[in-house]
Amino acid sequence: MSVVYERVALIGLGLIAGSMAHAIRRRGLAGHVAGHARSAETRRAAGEIGFVDSVHATAAEAVKGADLVVLAVPVGAMGAVAAEIAPHLKPGATVTDVGSVKQAVIDAVGPHIPPGVHFVPGHPLAGTEHSGPYSGFATLFENRWWLLTPPEGADPAAVNRLRTLCEGMGANVDAMDAPHHDLVLAVVSHTPHLIAYTMVGVADHLRRVSQSEVIKYSASGFRDFTRIAASDPTMWRDVFLTNKEATLDILGRFTEELFVLQRAIRMGDGQHLFDYFTRTRAIRRGIIEAGQDTDAPDFGRVRKG
Repeated sequence: MSVVYERVALIGLGLIAGSMAHAIRRRGLAGHVAGHARSAETRRAAGEIGFVDSVHATAAEAVKGADLVVLAVPVGAMGAVAAEIAPHLKPGATVTDVGSVKQAVIDAVGPHIPPGVHFVPGHPLAGTEHSGPYSGFATLFENRWWLLTPPEGADPAAVNRLRTLCEGMGANVDAMDAPHHDLVLAVVSHTPHLIAYTMVGVADHLRRVSQSEVIKYSASGFRDFTRIAASDPTMWRDVFLTNKEATLDILGRFTEELFVLQRAIRMGDGQHLFDYFTRTRAIRRGIIEAGQDTDAPDFGRVRKG
């Protein structure tokens, strides 16, 4: 493929930014990929792995001359990073992010974007339970959705250019407004993660089931809860604090559904349980048919590339 941006700067060098760098370099989508991470250890690892062309000690240094700047830091840190890099952004450059909450990012980053620089927030719906510079791989985004939430008045050419990059990395791209994004993600990601954390926490506190039994017999539903609950704690802390309203709304609805199921079990209402499970099973089939997972026994988590 042809170069989309001559110079890309990745601020934060974990799973998503690392995978972007691998994908960009593999497909020739940028002339130069610069990187910065707050941790010296992460910067050293990125240099050793070689998925970026240059590693910089500060975010301000990394963004100099960049045509695209990607904020791949926890949502709670984005405002401070945006303030740091703002005076060093190239006129005509685009700033995007990969946070899984969008309105909070717009509120935190938007005020720092100088005139003449484009701001197109984004969110790749891709990831694993792993984090850090060694976790990235080039095929992470293939056939996964990358949602863009450009603010009102965003430059269409800048949005389309970012779309081209995302598609070049193998992603499907869609656009929506930030509040709707945050509600959708509360349903499909944020609340399921909170439930997973809760279930693993329940197992940890339930002394009638030993930890060795939990680990030994985890080739069941619990195993997949632990996979989700192994995700980066800083990122998920910030997600729940910044997408509070939507998450609480969906949690309230979840609690209501749970009470209905509790009553059906208590009353021996097998028909209600059967009908409910039949409907939810159909959603799983729809996800597989949409190519967003596989019915293979490993649930498609074997890494490629």
